[in-house]
Amino acid sequence: MRNSAFFRNLYTKCKMHGAGDAQVVISDGELYSLISIAIDNLDWSHTEIGVDRVVAPNNDYYKIPLSWFDQQAHINIESNQIEKTLRSAFEKDNDFGLFIENLSALHRRRVKYRRILAEQPMPTMDQIGPRSLLEYGCCESALLANWMVWRKWIYDVDNRSAQETGYLFEPLLASCLGGEPVGAKNSPVKRLDSNGTPTKKGRQIDCLVPSNNRTYELKLRVTIAASGQGRFGEELSFAEESQAAGFIPVLLVLDPTPSSRLTELSEKYISCGGEFYHGEAAWQHMEEEAGDVISVFIEKYIRPAIQGIEEVEISLPKSINLSWSDDEIKVSDNSASYVVKRG
Repeated sequence: MRNSAFFRNLYTKCKMHGAGDAQVVISDGELYSLISIAIDNLDWSHTEIGVDRVVAPNNDYYKIPLSWFDQQAHINIESNQIEKTLRSAFEKDNDFGLFIENLSALHRRRVKYRRILAEQPMPTMDQIGPRSLLEYGCCESALLANWMVWRKWIYDVDNRSAQETGYLFEPLLASCLGGEPVGAKNSPVKRLDSNGTPTKKGRQIDCLVPSNNRTYELKLRVTIAASGQGRFGEELSFAEESQAAGFIPVLLVLDPTPSSRLTELSEKYISCGGEFYHGEAAWQHMEEEAGDVISVFIEKYIRPAIQGIEEVEISLPKSINLSWSDDEIKVSDNSASYVVKRG
């Protein structure tokens, strides 16, 4: 049986991450709501766990506005009650700890990115003015100035999006596989020299699972364009270097799109005693490794977001409208809108 310190630590990990201005802390009411949503996801009895069910506006987490979660701060609940609830759910199935930790991490990153969108400043001409040399005279100056401001702001928030996703995507997938990412500095997989001898330089591992001796390379897709930028040799060598270090290299590619690069890369993994999972087989492998509880997290939170956006076919981007006022930025087309509150 886990001691109280374990559940205090789990409570803390679910509540917050970061430090200083970058710190994100969700309220106890927000966390309690996430626990209730998780119990619903798993089709467990709230009564059995000892939880008062929080009725969310939608059964799909992604369709619940973040503003609704903000309102849950008024829920009158003490931290020790949440710790007791975590213990009860954990005792029903230990994997609930990872489920709620991952769900909380996803939620906190979404909360943080909302804050980034709300606070990212409008670029100034001091920052972007010299860039007009490349396009000045191509159109009316006011149009050019506004175009420069919009694209710089979009560039900035997209960079922040990539940064936040980097802290989230691979760690989530790795945890569902029962492992974790490993940086090059502490990696047990070493680069090989031209003679095939291990060096002291480590290789970053997307997911290391010591219990089954696997090293995973996790990818959304492998295309000629994505792998034709000088990195393909690196991708091929990872399988060899994992095998040399005594691991089973596994290539897991979520998108089902075939390519000649993918064929070459997968054959390399197989020739190095490894495994290859692609498209539906990749999702199935993840869920088999995850187990009954965490496979629900994959189906509810990872797969819908990845596949939902992948299924939108864009041959050419369609026209959208962008507007900026004192209190909001609005992105819209003829059928929908996305409003970013500023402040």
